[in-house]
Amino acid sequence: MPYVTVFGQGTFEVEMGKKLVLALEDNDINILHRCGGKAKCTTCRVEILAGDFFEVTHKEKKAFEEKGMEDHLRLSCQIFVNGDITIRPIMTVENSRIAAGPRPSD
Repeated sequence: MPYVTVFGQGTFEVEMGKKLVLALEDNDINILHRCGGKAKCTTCRVEILAGDFFEVTHKEKKAFEEKGMEDHLRLSCQIFVNGDITIRPIMTVENSRIAAGPRPSD
């Protein structure tokens, strides 16, 4: 099983193929996900520091264009963990003082 390392917060094992946003939430990383994992709000964005991940999805590209996001970030609701990965969450409950939002679907 792959490992997710969250910069400054630790490392945990994750089921192969699990959505990153759910892996973070299930391991007490309070990532925002205001739209429930639909790649619309962009609050679940993360910076990939190292590891295996797929190319940016069409949904992400569209969201980036609409929101004017930096292209080096990814949406954790669009990443499936298929290998070890190190990330830095950009927006969390703690640094935004906003509720996480509805739990994204699997």
